Amino acid sequence: MDTAKCTQCGAIGLEPGFIEDDGEHSSGYARWIAGPLERGFLGGAKRMGRPRWQIDAGRCPRCGHLELFAHERA
Repeated sequence: MDTAKCTQCGAIGLEPGFIEDDGEHSSGYARWIAGPLERGFLGGAKRMGRPRWQIDAGRCPRCGHLELFAHERA
């Protein structure tokens, strides 16, 4: 992310990071899942058969804005 540009202030170079998910039974990191949110019988999100992408985040050192990037790793 050394050459990524902040879409808010235009600074070059974002600090790499990730979005943590520390909810019950979580894997420790958030994922992006394609398609609209559909809820199952018990209220949880339906995920079966959908591709899951790891979310990486870049933080602008100048203004603190977060840029999110989805990579097919999760």
